[in-house]
Amino acid sequence: MRAKSKSAPVGVITKVLKILELLDRAPDGLQLRDLARQTGINKSTVHRFASHLEAEAYLFRDAGGTYTLGPKLARLGSGISFQATLCKICRPMLEHLWKVTGETINLAILDGSDVLYLDILETLHTFRLVSKVGMRRPFHCTSLGKAIVANIKDEQVREQLFANVQFDEGKTPRSITSIGRLKRDLVNIRERGFALDEGEAVTGVRCLGAAILGADGKVVGGISISGPMVRVTRELLPLFSMKLREAAQEISTCLGYRPAEKNKRPDSSAFVFTQKRVSAKRMGVK
Repeated sequence: MRAKSKSAPVGVITKVLKILELLDRAPDGLQLRDLARQTGINKSTVHRFASHLEAEAYLFRDAGGTYTLGPKLARLGSGISFQATLCKICRPMLEHLWKVTGETINLAILDGSDVLYLDILETLHTFRLVSKVGMRRPFHCTSLGKAIVANIKDEQVREQLFANVQFDEGKTPRSITSIGRLKRDLVNIRERGFALDEGEAVTGVRCLGAAILGADGKVVGGISISGPMVRVTRELLPLFSMKLREAAQEISTCLGYRPAEKNKRPDSSAFVFTQKRVSAKRMGVK
């Protein structure tokens, strides 16, 4: 007697494929009602399928209820598609961070031994660090690069990155100039949950970076806040680091990352400075 198949009915698979194929042809995304109308599938059925696909990061639904292909599907395609998807998913959180801090917000990925900038929201202040989408910087002298590499779990990959580092002795007086110091810095970054660039890339500029994790728990990129030290003071670091980590965690959740209880990062309030902590009220944060 043949065993009864436990696979999903062909009709269900066909409907799911219809939804995915329709969204593949609609890069700007579609609302639930449009998905139902254009596929000819019952609206409640489409909602059930779409909700499950969203929970598994195969679809992404923005604040307006528009569905687009999610990061898992983009990863199955080309790297360029994933970068575009990552930018779309990150934008709302980057804009919120930009409004809260008033400083430049960056999104980047690791490309070789460099960080590649994918999206930049520049501060409205005239005194600012000038960066451009598509620009590259060595990972070891940026908060973005250090945050990303600190969260790479594969020791072989990390060692290969260390082997490719070329220190520029004359970059700034605060630049990291040894592998030993770089490795110690990365350990501290993992412990506190974010990275700092204290004028290592550009004199007088302070940057905070946090890693973004994908559904499989692997680092896929990072976000950062950057500005002159006269504005991004050490007083503001506790508040800025908290808001940065919240944004990175929200993006990671959108990408399908679900941290195990034991692996949750420490509260950023544990990162203490000698200066008095600035209140959220002063920054106009609710």
